[in-house]
Amino acid sequence: MNPMIRSALVTTAILTSFALLGTGCSKKTVLPPDSSSTGSDMSGGTNINYPAADSPYSESGLAGEEPMDSNDGQAIGNLSINSEQNVQSEEYRRTHGRSSVTFSPIYFEFDQARISTDMQALVSNNADYMKDNPGTVIVIEGNCDERGTNEYNLALAERRAINVKEYMVNLGILPQRIRTVSYGEERPLFTESSAQDWAQNRRADSILE
Repeated sequence: MNPMIRSALVTTAILTSFALLGTGCSKKTVLPPDSSSTGSDMSGGTNINYPAADSPYSESGLAGEEPMDSNDGQAIGNLSINSEQNVQSEEYRRTHGRSSVTFSPIYFEFDQARISTDMQALVSNNADYMKDNPGTVIVIEGNCDERGTNEYNLALAERRAINVKEYMVNLGILPQRIRTVSYGEERPLFTESSAQDWAQNRRADSILE
């Protein structure tokens, strides 16, 4: 056989072999991250449970810090027992605020932390429930309306919660049964800029732990 013809046949055979090998390798497809999977860690595929929008971790008003327990200055984490109350009916929220159903919320005048005369009976009723149920422990959450600075309202809401606690202690409730936390203006239960909503956001809630 002519050497030139033989060389051409060998070259053709080699090229054919490479072509056949190439068809046996599947292409690797890279899928983009699923933008709907907001709860997944893209670096490792591990699910992460991010805080809910109404969690105290995300709404402390202190650049991402957790709310602080007024009693010892330590972060208290998940003390907002009743986040489910955010989805309660309007009637429930108007009546109970975020308080547990057995307690009455205590409302305050604008820029005031003192317990008004008409609220004193409600604080006494809350204390009576705790006397009748000596195993109960509560957290009192102080809140403000949206007017004023975050820092001022955190301090004002703290005074409101502490004043309610001290009033109950004076009625005979052991102080270790009550914890306090301030949310300032950062967790409004009502969001309209109206006199009614502002009045109902100036509140101290009592929540069973």
